[in-house]
Amino acid sequence: MGDQDAYIDKLCLDSRKVENNSMFFAVKGTLVDAHQYIDQAIQSGASCIVCSDLPEKLVNQVVYIQVDDVQQSCGYFASEFYENPSSKLKLCGVTGTNGKTSVCTMLYELFRSLGNHCGLLSTVENRVDSELRPSTHTTPDPISLNELLNEMLEVGCEYCFMEVSSHAIVQGRINGLHFSGGVFTNITHDHLDYHGTFDNYLNAKKQFFDELGEEAFALSNNDDRNGKVMTQNSSASRYTYSLKSVSDFKCKIIESDFEGLLLKFDQDEVWFRAVGEFNAYNLLAVYSVAFLFGVSHAEILTKLSALGRVNGRFEVYRSKSGVIGVIDYAHTPDALENVLSTIQNIRSAGEQLLTVMGCGGNRDKTKRPMMGKVASRMSDKVIVTSDNPRDEDPEQIIEEVIAGVEISDKKKVLKISDRREAIRTAVMLSKASDIILIAGKGHETYQEIKGVKYPFDDRQILQEVFNEINA
Repeated sequence: MGDQDAYIDKLCLDSRKVENNSMFFAVKGTLVDAHQYIDQAIQSGASCIVCSDLPEKLVNQVVYIQVDDVQQSCGYFASEFYENPSSKLKLCGVTGTNGKTSVCTMLYELFRSLGNHCGLLSTVENRVDSELRPSTHTTPDPISLNELLNEMLEVGCEYCFMEVSSHAIVQGRINGLHFSGGVFTNITHDHLDYHGTFDNYLNAKKQFFDELGEEAFALSNNDDRNGKVMTQNSSASRYTYSLKSVSDFKCKIIESDFEGLLLKFDQDEVWFRAVGEFNAYNLLAVYSVAFLFGVSHAEILTKLSALGRVNGRFEVYRSKSGVIGVIDYAHTPDALENVLSTIQNIRSAGEQLLTVMGCGGNRDKTKRPMMGKVASRMSDKVIVTSDNPRDEDPEQIIEEVIAGVEISDKKKVLKISDRREAIRTAVMLSKASDIILIAGKGHETYQEIKGVKYPFDDRQILQEVFNEINA
């Protein structure tokens, strides 16, 4: 039915955004089946409907395309609609539990500093060369994704560095994309609320590498016990990086403190502003990707050493009295342990470590007690507070976090659900040279409560409290 040569000038996943000559994708989501909005889409001007179940009444002027899974097919349609922009860019995808944002951001900044036009698709922000675009998901929906890639091409971008989430892989958001390279950072406990089991989570990540083409490279962290598993079935050229095992790309930590890292690459010792072992891995991953894209060893180290720290990742602040505040996005047990280990390794004797942390609502509940256990085991004092409670009771979330605290560590723990008050209390309890870690929100500038995002920035609050009590 309908004119199969009809001109399509817009793709839509949301029936409210349909206009004349639109193609509407009736996705069966977890909460909503968009098949119920087909009539509304047609009334708004849709000339083509992609669906898995044909409506009982078909409209003569409309083309219906029936597919097994609309969600999985959308990416292929979107790639074709925008004339496969990913095949005309050097697109590098980065996946893993921790480090995706840091690696992608540093790659974007490195390649820009080398004189290239680049795109960035990340949890924090999207960039079309120098132009900032808001980011609502780690990986955008396939239509938005291809639209952004196409815009990058139009302004002359040669590279794009993109976070690839496990949700995006399973939901087909990257279907139809042509990747020049893929990076695996690490995998630990996260998102089991969505994937159900760790094996499902691992296999979601692995699927990304399984589908890379022969002309691509697959780079994996060889110090992660699942590093080899991740790329074992990939058709891409396989490479590894590590700090501790035999790999294609290696470096060694020479010095580490709150100011940065001294790393040794081959015979060259270079200072970086990033802090901690986990950032040594991130820097090495960035070095490896740049080398695989043909940048020389000397150029990489010269430009990479000049980069600043990534927004919301181990940002260090100091009060007038010498209290050190660290803001970090760590919101998984492993990420929290990495940050706390970093602080433990570079602090001096006698300094107290206070941690302010919580867990987000409507997310993986199984990690909450694990987070509480890690924080209390590795800190001198812990204030468990509200993160982004979303639709859950923040007090209940706090109790679930504290449930993981060992009996011997209970005396270290305070409960303060008001996050600003929790930060203020940590500063009040600290003395000169003590260290306060405020974990979980990092770059975020809001707190989400009952569907509303209220302005809240850990960095701003910490600085205000520092000034308020002249700490």
